[in-house]
Amino acid sequence: MQKTLSFIRSNQDRYLDELKQFLAIPSVSTNPENKPDIQRCASWVATQMQTIGLENINIMPTGGHPAVYGEWLKAPGKPTLLIYGHYDVQPVDPLNLWTSPPFEATIRNGNLFARGSADDKGQVHIHFKALEAWMKTMGSLPINVKMIIEGEEEIGSEHLEPFLKANKKLLKSDLVLISDTSMFARGVPSVCYGLRGLAYMQIDLMGPNRDLHSGSFGGSVHNPIQALTEIISQLHDDKGRITIPGFYDSVRKLSKKERDAYAKLPWSDKTYSKDLGVRELYGEKGFSTLERLWARPTLECNGIWGGFTGEGAKTVLPAKASAKISMRLVPDQKSGDIAKMFEKHIKKIAPKTVQVTVRNLHGGEAAITPIDHPGVQAAVSALEKGFGKKPLYQREGGSIPIVVQFKKILGLDTVLLGFGLPDENAHAPDEFLNLDNYFGGIRTAAHYYNELPGFLKRK
Repeated sequence: MQKTLSFIRSNQDRYLDELKQFLAIPSVSTNPENKPDIQRCASWVATQMQTIGLENINIMPTGGHPAVYGEWLKAPGKPTLLIYGHYDVQPVDPLNLWTSPPFEATIRNGNLFARGSADDKGQVHIHFKALEAWMKTMGSLPINVKMIIEGEEEIGSEHLEPFLKANKKLLKSDLVLISDTSMFARGVPSVCYGLRGLAYMQIDLMGPNRDLHSGSFGGSVHNPIQALTEIISQLHDDKGRITIPGFYDSVRKLSKKERDAYAKLPWSDKTYSKDLGVRELYGEKGFSTLERLWARPTLECNGIWGGFTGEGAKTVLPAKASAKISMRLVPDQKSGDIAKMFEKHIKKIAPKTVQVTVRNLHGGEAAITPIDHPGVQAAVSALEKGFGKKPLYQREGGSIPIVVQFKKILGLDTVLLGFGLPDENAHAPDEFLNLDNYFGGIRTAAHYYNELPGFLKRK
């Protein structure tokens, strides 16, 4: 192991040069004009896998952008780890807000700025280099490894579910490892063990059969915008709880171990509210801010529109008003059930003066890998060795649908071992990856491969 760690230390400059090459490819998956770049990036990933020493490398069609597969299966009796990541990136707009060109990786103040640096090319590259270090120094890996690096994550991984179903035998493993999340804070290594799910809805209210003059008709017709705001205002009570009947029935309660783990995190409500520019925080009574962010469900109005919103004045009483509502869900809540509850409740409380339509736009389930899972405990041990301090536990409030698909289709638990930071500007201008986290991530990944067999034996 010491040879491997020494190799990592002595090759840091080369690692950065290679990562900059990876980041220079504008693999924006949502833009048709970047399709040649997507193909070029897939080829770059395949070449990197070959250089590392992986075998059976294949750029595999998916019905959309290709996925790149590679494996090394020469550790008999050892577990097989499936490493997942993505090589596609978000668009860079607005370009004028970037301090340096988004596809010319630039180092400033210990951070590497470029699109994809944190999400997810930099974190994929961490595993490339950790695997390479083992292969170059030891000639083998301490575990069996399969890698699948896809090209559609930033556009919803539309073709990944059928890809998994079609390749269940190829991808058969003992555990999935994903590095596409963030640590709790700078200098605070942490293991993410849970993600929230999602039910995303749209409400459309129809009033009169056409837009009306507010002077001629105001006072005789219920304005759909007013009716919609009245509905939305009824979706929370004065304690911040969601009023949909049955909404909380399946919510998994936090364990004492989890609440104690959250209490150890370096968190300040005062600092958080100051950073957000709000005078006071809001949320469900009886829970800490971190508990509300990670382990309690939410309901938010994401957009509302109707009537005239342009410059100047137009005294219109609109025929229609709409809103988009998202509900972040926690383990044991089912997105389909919640969507039905939501629709039933909205139709019940909607005034008879308007017609209401509720649409379920999309949804996904929450995911959790228990703190005491051997894969999580291996990550805790590896992080402590990689960063020199004992890590903490956290969940994240967002969703990664692929985690649920790995469980549903392949029957695999997932460990989320991320090396980003909460302020890394993922999906925004000036995205960056902290270099201490990058090199610490390579060390941690190298330790993880070594630690995993022992922890899985204790299962």
